Amino acid sequence: MRSLQQDGLSALALAIAALLAGCGTPGAPQPPSLNLPDRVADLAATRAGDRVSLTWTMPKKNTDKLLLKDDVTVHICRQEEHSPCAPGTDIHIAPGAAATFADSLPRSETEGAPRVLTYFVELKNRNGRSAGLSNGGVVIAGLAPAPVTGLTAEVRKAGIVLRWQPSKENEAVRLHRTLLTPPPAKTQQGLLAQEPEPVEQNLLVEAGADSGHVPDRALDKNIRFGETYAYRAQRVVRVVANGQTLELAGELSAPMRVEALDVFPPAVPTGLAAVAIAGENGGETAIDLSWQPDTEDDLAGYIVYRRQGDGTWQRISPAQPVVGPAFHDVQVQRGNTYRYAVTAIDQGGHESARSAEAEEGVPGP
Repeated sequence: MRSLQQDGLSALALAIAALLAGCGTPGAPQPPSLNLPDRVADLAATRAGDRVSLTWTMPKKNTDKLLLKDDVTVHICRQEEHSPCAPGTDIHIAPGAAATFADSLPRSETEGAPRVLTYFVELKNRNGRSAGLSNGGVVIAGLAPAPVTGLTAEVRKAGIVLRWQPSKENEAVRLHRTLLTPPPAKTQQGLLAQEPEPVEQNLLVEAGADSGHVPDRALDKNIRFGETYAYRAQRVVRVVANGQTLELAGELSAPMRVEALDVFPPAVPTGLAAVAIAGENGGETAIDLSWQPDTEDDLAGYIVYRRQGDGTWQRISPAQPVVGPAFHDVQVQRGNTYRYAVTAIDQGGHESARSAEAEEGVPGP
């Protein structure tokens, strides 16, 4: 027979075992969090002159997925080619912030041939430990191209022609265009409405690597008459590194203001032909004119002129421009010969030169 004392001890042992097997059982002890900030993965770098601008996004959490509360120490360094990352600057930035930093290059990095220069940022905890370097932000070290000089602009019917003094080096030129005319408060609606024009646009004028061509001019075709623009130019050296095309740009030139006024007449009409119609049995006598249509957007129509022999040209079309590329002249007489010419006129009232003449005679009675 078991004693009451043995039965009590057995029951206590079972209760303890059940308690340890329950959901409240503590697991294996966990190491304390090191509070290491996550690595930066979106570092970007751009160089202009002797300054490099860095941008990146600060993480909000550490490597344990816990929110960071205090400002984070950021260590910035730069590395040339395969050399070690040179000691740089330490700054403090809040978690989740859009971070920026401007680095002034030492003289050694702004001289010599173009070469790769890589920036890294490293986020550290209070004990100086980090989860590793960021991705590399790559720029080109070396002597920057000389500034563009002698920038001029001329408005033509085909666009704005920009010229500058050519360089002795085989360098490309980037033109930065800014729209100065404020956009309308309300944009037009409908199928024929124009898309708003971008405020900022760039045009890269490539150098001829094979031909040795050094660019000294460009035509900006993507303008709209009636708008005002500002142009700035800079020389650019382009280098391919690790399959990526990088640029080393010189200083931007002073802005040049250009008002794109449309003072240009339409193209001269072509293909003018005249055919006489001799009315029979009391029918109408006339001369029919036709020509190739003009396709310019701001065309208002055409004006028809006539003369006899070497006489003075006289307008015979109505006060309003002729809309289509044809005209029916009934003010003719049998037995006479007439000479015709046509001009095109735009909505601004600019008239083209006269077309080549077409001569036609009306048969006599």
